[in-house]
Amino acid sequence: MLRLLFFLLSIQAAQAQLYKPKPVTALLGAFDEEVKLVQQSLTRPKTVIHNGIRFTTGRIGNRRVVVAETGIGKVNAAMTTALVMAYFKPQQVIFTGIAGGTNPDLQPGDLVIARQTAHHDYGYITFSQQKTNQTRNAITKQFNPTYFPGDSLLMQKALAAARVVTFESIPSTSRPPSLVVGTVVTGDVFVSSDEKVQSLRKEYNADATEMEGAAVAQVCYQQQIPCLVIRSLSDKANANARQDMLTFVKIAARNSANLVMAIVRQLP
Repeated sequence: MLRLLFFLLSIQAAQAQLYKPKPVTALLGAFDEEVKLVQQSLTRPKTVIHNGIRFTTGRIGNRRVVVAETGIGKVNAAMTTALVMAYFKPQQVIFTGIAGGTNPDLQPGDLVIARQTAHHDYGYITFSQQKTNQTRNAITKQFNPTYFPGDSLLMQKALAAARVVTFESIPSTSRPPSLVVGTVVTGDVFVSSDEKVQSLRKEYNADATEMEGAAVAQVCYQQQIPCLVIRSLSDKANANARQDMLTFVKIAARNSANLVMAIVRQLP
């Protein structure tokens, strides 16, 4: 009887190992230009739809990935991040795409790896009448940090990958693209104001501003999933931002996508 029990337990252990989910990395971007280059690079791609969102699975190098377009804005980004976690159980999440530069030393084409992300349009009055820009974790009921940290291991992979990627220069810029590790701020507004740029730089020491990153980072932080936000600048978030973004979006998106794919190829 004891021998039979050991036999059955060994079969269960073998089955558990056989059906153990393989590691997968989620690669997300806000709109088509930001994700299609990654999707086109996949080997053995397969598309499935969950809750109306299209997810494409496949491989980059030896790594299994799932790619999805979140849609623009914080709510869309958070929703798709939650869905990819529910259906695919990723080991890490990388968000890629374009942004407006708020660091005066940066120019379109440059890349920002987010050491940290923050919501720049969130404000709250606590029950003790204190102002705060910290979101609250709905699970623990505790305040989240103002800045959500990027995963240190993914950051190291990103810096290593950047050394082997040739980034595309944007015409009329004064130098080849550079890469910095810095602060990305997120809000549900397209920033196109010199005054707002100065405010974001002063209040957050922001290097770039966009509309999804902190929402993705917050979901990952609350679910304890490693996350990294990578942004390629399409404009300087100033009065010319809309026209510059439309002109340079494809180059900026390619730079960001190429870096992300190089990162994934370094993952085990």
